[in-house]
Amino acid sequence: MTIGIILLILLALSFDFLNGFHDSANSIATVVSTRVLSPRYAVIWAAFFNFIAFLFFGLHVANTIGKGIIDIAIIDNGIIFGTLVGACAWNVITWFFGLPTSSSHALIGGMIGAALVKAGTKSLVWSGILKTVTFIFVSPVAGLILGLAFGIIVYWIFRKSAPLKVDHIFRKGQLVSAALYSLGHGGNDAQKTMGIIASLLFSAGLLGEKFHIPFLVVIACHSAIALGTMLGGWRIVKTMGQKVTKLKPVDGFCAEAGAATMLFVSTAFGIPVSTTHTITGAIMGIGSLRRMSAVRWGVAGRIVWAWVLTVPCSALISAAAYFLISR
Repeated sequence: MTIGIILLILLALSFDFLNGFHDSANSIATVVSTRVLSPRYAVIWAAFFNFIAFLFFGLHVANTIGKGIIDIAIIDNGIIFGTLVGACAWNVITWFFGLPTSSSHALIGGMIGAALVKAGTKSLVWSGILKTVTFIFVSPVAGLILGLAFGIIVYWIFRKSAPLKVDHIFRKGQLVSAALYSLGHGGNDAQKTMGIIASLLFSAGLLGEKFHIPFLVVIACHSAIALGTMLGGWRIVKTMGQKVTKLKPVDGFCAEAGAATMLFVSTAFGIPVSTTHTITGAIMGIGSLRRMSAVRWGVAGRIVWAWVLTVPCSALISAAAYFLISR
């Protein structure tokens, strides 16, 4: 294994760390904003379940990223470098502005940008790209519908209960829903970096003739995302937990349960969805259950614009990085 490959693996793990740092808001925003857990204990709770997610999920998403976005035959050190620079740069930019964008789509945009510069459109695996891009729109809508559905069911079941009793029950319930959501987050998002590292090792001839994900790569990626979650991105927590809509513990439970359901299903089918899009949609869904004005749609609109720009902007940064390093 060359020094170049080792440095690229470290860069990939840095992206995974940034993913956890950037997306920690997804896992803990609701549980912090409802004051069920303090920020310190919330990140520890989320990080633990991020780490153990590999015990519950297969590696379908990792295989999609590794060989289902661009032609694995064109992958080299330059492609991986450009991909990671584009994804990391976009994560830092959106973190600075407090926007909960998708680290997953930043990574995919990075792959597309570098591949286009190297080999043109023939290097793109359109089936995988179209499936991923489709879920840019499907995941927030599904999150919204599931969050709303959980809200309707729960509100109906407890319609005759005293508010204090409901609050007491769902303060405990949110610990379960936050754990499930963090499992889904770790299971889907950590696998994306696994796919990148495995494709790098495969292109260097270090995995043999058959593409697979080594167990050490699995552990390293889950450790990196868990560490990033531990340190947390508080700018985004504020946007997710306070600016989109005000939440009660029962609302937080419904949003996390709806988002977790979507993540479990998509991970089982190997679809690299955005955990950010999913939980944001679920929060909007439960917020709109009370009344449409409960959701601050101006903030939501700013978030959606950031989603739309993620793939092209990370692709542009990646293309520039690949162009410069290849020269």
